[in-house]
Amino acid sequence: MKKYELIDHTADIGMIIYGETLEDLFRNAAEGFFNIITDLESINIHLWRKISIGKESLECLIVDWLTELLFLHEVEGLLFKEFRIESIDDNGLKAMAGGEEFKEGFHIIKTQVKAVTYHQIVVKKEDSIWMARIILDL
Repeated sequence: MKKYELIDHTADIGMIIYGETLEDLFRNAAEGFFNIITDLESINIHLWRKISIGKESLECLIVDWLTELLFLHEVEGLLFKEFRIESIDDNGLKAMAGGEEFKEGFHIIKTQVKAVTYHQIVVKKEDSIWMARIILDL
């Protein structure tokens, strides 16, 4: 099963994400997100960041998850490529993101993401597969 696919959306970019479990869905969303930003193969794992987000709807939770990763990228200059979802339940999301600091001349930023939007957001389970659609503001 594919993890995610990119979709065109006027001046933005969208992702349709898939997962056999909710944890897979959130992990694949983060991987797809950073694959838009940079070449994942160039990232080595030298640090881990713990991320906790409180109880929300699944739509808000996935937007806040990616928004927190974007914040860590923009403010702390971090790039991530491995994501460990510890739990997604009635208390929210607990996860770890592994990566390293951006290195000028080594990492290439392919696309600068401005924001994760709620525009056309969908998170649902169809048959036995989780699916989400997310639009990113570029």
